[in-house]
Amino acid sequence: LILDYYLKAMSSEKNNHIINRSQWKVTETPQDCGFINSFAIFLWLGWNGITLCLILYGIFLANSMERAVLLGLMILSLLMSPDFPAVGHKVGDWITLKAEQYFGLKTIIEDEEGLLKYSGKAIIYAFSPHDMLPFGIFSFNPILNRIPGGSTMHCLMTSAIFNLPFLKQVYTWMKGKPVDKKTFMARLHKKKSFIFCPGGVQEVILLDPRKPDDLVLYLQNRKGFIKLALQTGSPIVPVFGFHLDGTFGYWFPRGAWIERLSRAIGFLPLFYWGRFRIPFGIPYPKKLTIVVGSPIDIPKTDEVTSEKIDEYHKLFVDELMKLFDRHKHSEGYGTKRLKIA
Repeated sequence: LILDYYLKAMSSEKNNHIINRSQWKVTETPQDCGFINSFAIFLWLGWNGITLCLILYGIFLANSMERAVLLGLMILSLLMSPDFPAVGHKVGDWITLKAEQYFGLKTIIEDEEGLLKYSGKAIIYAFSPHDMLPFGIFSFNPILNRIPGGSTMHCLMTSAIFNLPFLKQVYTWMKGKPVDKKTFMARLHKKKSFIFCPGGVQEVILLDPRKPDDLVLYLQNRKGFIKLALQTGSPIVPVFGFHLDGTFGYWFPRGAWIERLSRAIGFLPLFYWGRFRIPFGIPYPKKLTIVVGSPIDIPKTDEVTSEKIDEYHKLFVDELMKLFDRHKHSEGYGTKRLKIA
């Protein structure tokens, strides 16, 4: 096993040397985590805490009138369209532009020409890691104009968000949609690209503060998107987000029961804190680097076999690990280990 790992590492290093770094498109925004930008992040990621506080206040502290108003607003939010109000999308664009500054966003497109070759197809961008919250996917928002041919880009995320009051609207304004099979296939057939995090909530469960150098990606059994890509002939692009780890502190109970519960409801019940150590607050303002690899060509296949799925799944995982290896030293991740679970 050790020899096998060593040979893979040597092969990865060899491949890294032949990569033409001069073709990389690097875009970086100076970091500014001042009041306005911090407020914008609060209007986005702070809504998790706001919603929880409103629910707790309504249950334990509110009088009958306040409780009725809160309940009415929540029901109204759930009944209203996720796009309501129309001005919400402009607010979402403003938040995204401020988030670009708050996180000092840096994007590295390794193969812009390769991505443009698929301008007539839907591209599946697979983002890792999930970490506490995979908010790094905001870098794919069309308002930032960072991704070639990404004018109709959306971020697919856990469907649970779109069943919660207020969050349903906020994340829709941020170009979010539920990551269910119906949405997945609809976008592929309409040739509209999207980004999602294949590891999902399971990667949150695998977080271990005692092992800060281990980056665990839950990908061994995540093969459904490979099957859908083969059915539609849609290319897959590996994406890795550096410095997401450490943007939140966290605690959650361990055990098989919490894993079953998180799978059932689509998210992990946990306690977390961020900047200024505020519970359920905004993340620490760490500079984010998002690296986008070369597209993996996936042939359209009428009869998708398990062997074919395994073949392209292995190819995807290998390319993702090479992508991480190419950038880990420049991003200060030299001591960190990428593990596939």
